[in-house]
Amino acid sequence: MELEDQWWKGQLAADIYQALRYKELKLPSYKGQSPQLNLRRYFADLIAIVSNRFRLCPAARHLAVYLLDLFMDRYDVTMQQLHMVSLSCLLLASKFEEREDRVPKLETLNSLTCMSSVNLVLTKQGLLHMELLLLETFQWNLYLPTAAHFIEYYLSIAVHEADLHDGWPMTSLEKTKLYMAKYADYFLEVSLQDHLFLYFAPSMVAAACVAASRLILHLSPTWPPRLQRLTGYSWESLVPCAEKLLVAHDSDVKEANKQKGQQLCQQQGQPVYHSSGQSAAVAQYLHLPGLPYPQQAPPAGLAPNHRPASYLSHPAPGGPQCGSAPAIAASLDPKSTMPSRAYQVSMHYPCTAPCFER
Repeated sequence: MELEDQWWKGQLAADIYQALRYKELKLPSYKGQSPQLNLRRYFADLIAIVSNRFRLCPAARHLAVYLLDLFMDRYDVTMQQLHMVSLSCLLLASKFEEREDRVPKLETLNSLTCMSSVNLVLTKQGLLHMELLLLETFQWNLYLPTAAHFIEYYLSIAVHEADLHDGWPMTSLEKTKLYMAKYADYFLEVSLQDHLFLYFAPSMVAAACVAASRLILHLSPTWPPRLQRLTGYSWESLVPCAEKLLVAHDSDVKEANKQKGQQLCQQQGQPVYHSSGQSAAVAQYLHLPGLPYPQQAPPAGLAPNHRPASYLSHPAPGGPQCGSAPAIAASLDPKSTMPSRAYQVSMHYPCTAPCFER
């Protein structure tokens, strides 16, 4: 976002942060009861692909996915309608978070490849109708904090010159801050991929993203007093959320190493083995020896089929390279990407499909 929008650098940063923390206490409840919950990952990917295409800010992307989650939690919606709902959520979020000239235009949306692949043509009347329904659903209140709204405030003090890397002073504070920002952005996108993260407060998810980034970068102390004071979260309270992020990171690393090994096998005609530890790029960047990040078993609360998105616009430095054209194209196929969930499609809720027939 533009410099004038970087509120975390202004004199009112503390007041704005407190207002966000107060507002998150009043966020709508999420029950995870949508009969289309198995389609959530597909439409979260769709929102992210379109968002990246128009270079929208993370706050707009996260708000759009959050609006979609809340709407799906309240309505029983068909597959075709969910396409319209997803893009309408993104348009509303971009109008709320971005400048007017950055809001996607109808003609440009209809020209996207992902639109033709699902045989969907948006109309002005259809979008206005859907936006009105969304606004009425949320009582015309789009002031809904997400983890993306907190992350920059936490990153402002995430790295300090007094921090140690593997027990030694850092050789470059600015480079470490750069890597911290990229890892935090990576974990922030990971948090969009599973509805389980909605059971944590947005500020806690943002704090866990910073904590997980410090762990991966081998910065000590892992959760210094300054971050505990700023966020209001102790290390113990962040562990459940941070564990889910780190398990997703390890899964990404293993998958990237597996794909790299397969490519080398095809090129050389012989098996090539790789360690599952963290790439040496981070340690080399900090000019200090690195330690492999220990692999962890998924916690009981994490869905066994959870994986970070293939569309991540900022993959973890030294980690898996998740963004590729084939992977993005494949993510638009709901049959190949949809995890199986124990939810019955025949379930009904008080507010169901008839609301679309007004």
